[in-house]
Amino acid sequence: MQIENQQKSSRLTRRDVLGGLAAGAAGVMATGSVSSLANAEVKQGVKNGRIKQSVCQWCYGGVSFDDLAAHAAKIGLVGFDLAGPDQWPTLKKYGLICTMTPSHGIGKGLNRIENHEECLAKITKSIEATSEWGYRNVICFSGNREGMEDEEGLKNCVIGLKKIAGLAEKKKVIVCMELLNSKRNHKDYMCDRTHWGAEMCKQVGSPNVKLLYDIYHMQVQEGDVIATIKEYAAYIGHYHTAGVPGRNEFDDTQELYYPAICKAIIATGFDGYMGQEFIPRKKDKLASLTQAVEICDV
Repeated sequence: MQIENQQKSSRLTRRDVLGGLAAGAAGVMATGSVSSLANAEVKQGVKNGRIKQSVCQWCYGGVSFDDLAAHAAKIGLVGFDLAGPDQWPTLKKYGLICTMTPSHGIGKGLNRIENHEECLAKITKSIEATSEWGYRNVICFSGNREGMEDEEGLKNCVIGLKKIAGLAEKKKVIVCMELLNSKRNHKDYMCDRTHWGAEMCKQVGSPNVKLLYDIYHMQVQEGDVIATIKEYAAYIGHYHTAGVPGRNEFDDTQELYYPAICKAIIATGFDGYMGQEFIPRKKDKLASLTQAVEICDV
């Protein structure tokens, strides 16, 4: 079963990409300063590999899927987040995998019972395709509040996820609800705090329902990233990266220190994937990706 692949452009946002797909994915020293990390010489990607890294194509407008896949393989990435099934043969050509399969869109999610039929059908289709290819993760979303109380939305998300948890377990696929900030980028989004998402996972009670902890979004929304990762590690199935503020490269203009964050993730025993989801602002986007990969390769 195919999920429609949508061509990306330099103006496309992640919301556009997810909406389109739903309709049819350091060698740098950890002891260095943020400034020295930003100016470090490129050392061609992964050396340690203690965190399996992937990339999100929607951030690379103007770079073809094939060129980005070739570069990802060259620098030691394992795959792509949010790539549709019709892109998977290209990933396979380069020895890559899909590390997070898309399903339904962001705004219309599982927090409303009236959305369950549509959303669960798309999640089910993604689970089936992901399992068939031997991949691991499928993304889902809470949806927006639109006046709904968080307690009611939590209850409805639990009801919905329990309906597909058994299938996910049978197919050995992990369904990850993404944590997004509602402060700047996704106004009114419900799953915007880690403790809310963790409580949802507890109530579903399945090892195959977890959270996608987006480091950028949670720094914007609630901060305290390393302590939060340690506290809720059991409920986190996937990570995304980006600099704060701006969602760009990890340089001396931003407040997150990724070597320390990645060490903390490794210390929890995490065995999933970390998707690079920053938007390069430099002219050489592939060099920016290589540098970010090295910074996280602690």
